[in-house]
Amino acid sequence: MTTRPILLLDIVGLTAPILKNMPRLAALASKGAQASLGTVLPAVTCSVQSSILTGTMPSEHGIVGNGWYFKGLGDIYLWRQHNKLVHGEKIWETARRTQPGYLAANVGWWYAMGATTDVTITPRPIYHADGRKSADDYVRPPALHDDLEKRLGVFPLFQYWGPTATITSSQWMIDATRYILEGGGTGGAVPELTMTYLPHLDYDLQRFDPEGPEAAKAAAELDAALTPLLDQAEAQGVTVVALAEYGLSAATKPVDINRALRRAGLLEVYVQQGLEQLDPWTSRAFAVADHQIAHVYVDDPEDIPAVRAILEALDGVDEVLDREGQARYGLDHERAGDLVAVAEPGAWFTYYFWLDDAKAPEYARGVDIHRKPGYDPSELFFNPSDPLVKVKAAANLAKKAVGLRYAMNAISLDPSIVKGTHGRLPSGPADTPIILSSDPTFLVGEGDTVPATSVKGLILKAQGLR
Repeated sequence: MTTRPILLLDIVGLTAPILKNMPRLAALASKGAQASLGTVLPAVTCSVQSSILTGTMPSEHGIVGNGWYFKGLGDIYLWRQHNKLVHGEKIWETARRTQPGYLAANVGWWYAMGATTDVTITPRPIYHADGRKSADDYVRPPALHDDLEKRLGVFPLFQYWGPTATITSSQWMIDATRYILEGGGTGGAVPELTMTYLPHLDYDLQRFDPEGPEAAKAAAELDAALTPLLDQAEAQGVTVVALAEYGLSAATKPVDINRALRRAGLLEVYVQQGLEQLDPWTSRAFAVADHQIAHVYVDDPEDIPAVRAILEALDGVDEVLDREGQARYGLDHERAGDLVAVAEPGAWFTYYFWLDDAKAPEYARGVDIHRKPGYDPSELFFNPSDPLVKVKAAANLAKKAVGLRYAMNAISLDPSIVKGTHGRLPSGPADTPIILSSDPTFLVGEGDTVPATSVKGLILKAQGLR
C-alpha cells in the first residue's frame, strides 16, 4: 500500500485575517481547501492538540488545559510532557492497525515524551546540579539529537518563550522538519505523518493588538520562513495540512481570580523568607488560571455554592461551569476544576494570589513556567517600568556564561501590558482558527467549519486508512 505523506503544521494563531498577510500559505489554500476549525474549550495548546490527535474531547482524553491540579500529588503542574497523560489512540497509532510500519514524526507538538512516534523532537532544557538551565532538546532516535545539533545548532530555547522569544525557534523547527522530510532520523524514509508546531505568531499577538501592524508583520515573517518547507513538500508530493489551535483577540481586562478567593478567606498562603507561596493543601478554594479559563478546585463540596457566587460576581467572568455545565462543552473530566470559570471577551485570568507585590514569590518576576501555579503572559515582556532591565538581564547572562547562579528578575507584575489572549470559544471570524490543505479534496463534504475532533479522521481518510 502506498500512502501519500502528510505534513501537519500547527501554526498558532492562524485565522482568516492573519492568512491575508501570508501570501505563500494563502496561495496553497486557494489551490487547495480552507475552512474554519471548530476548536474546543479550553482553546489552549495542550487541550486542542490532544483533541486533534485523538479525535476526542477533553472529557475523554483528559487534557483539560495546559495544566491542572494533580490531586494525588497536591501540586499544580503546567506544561508536563509525558504522553501517557493523554488518554486515547493517536492518529498514527490508529493508522498502524491498518498499515503496520506507518512512520510518524513529531517536531514540537506537546506531550511528546514517551510518545510512540518514530521521530520525536521537543524542547527540553538541561537542568544543571547547581541550578543553572541550558538550552537543549529531547530527541529520539538519540543519534538524531547530535545530527540536528551539527546541522542547525542547539535548539534556541530562550527564543522559544520569554521576553526574547523570536522567530528563531520556529525557524529551527522548520529546518528540522525539512531534514526529516529528507529522511533524517528514519533511515531515509519519508514519514507518512510529520507534525510540526510553529509558535511564532503567538508572541506578538499577545504582546500587541492581534489585529495591529505587529501581527501582520509577524505573519509575513513566518510565511517567508515557511516558503522553502512548503516548496519542498510540493516537490516531494507531500500533502500539507495547516491549522491553528485557536485565534487570539484583544486583551483588555485582567481578572485576579485568586485574589478574590483569598479576600474571601478561601485561599491560603504560607511564607518563606518573607515571600508568600500558594498553599493548595490547606486552601478551601484556589484557581489554576489558564488564559481565559480558570479551573477552580474546592476542597469541601459544601463550599461550592459560596465559591460559585464569588466567581459569578467577579467583573470579567462570563460563565461558571459545574460538572453539568462542563459536560455541555466536553470538559467534564476528573482533572477539571470543581468549577470552571470562563472569562468574558477581552478578559483573562491572572494567577496572582498575593495582595502586596513586595511579598510576591521569587518566581513571579522571572520566566518560570513550571513553578508558577498558572499561566503568565507577562513573561513575554521585559519589565517596562525598569529602565535598566535589559542591562540587568545581560549581566545575569554574563554570570551564567561563567557558571555563576543568578535570578532573572525581569518580568513585570503589571498584567495590563498584555494585549492579546485566547482560551474561550471564538466570538467571530477575527479569533476563529482555520484549517487548510494543499489537497482540494481534503475537506470535501465537511462544510464551513471542521470540528477539531474530525481532523484525525480526515487525515486517515486522505491516506486511505479509514
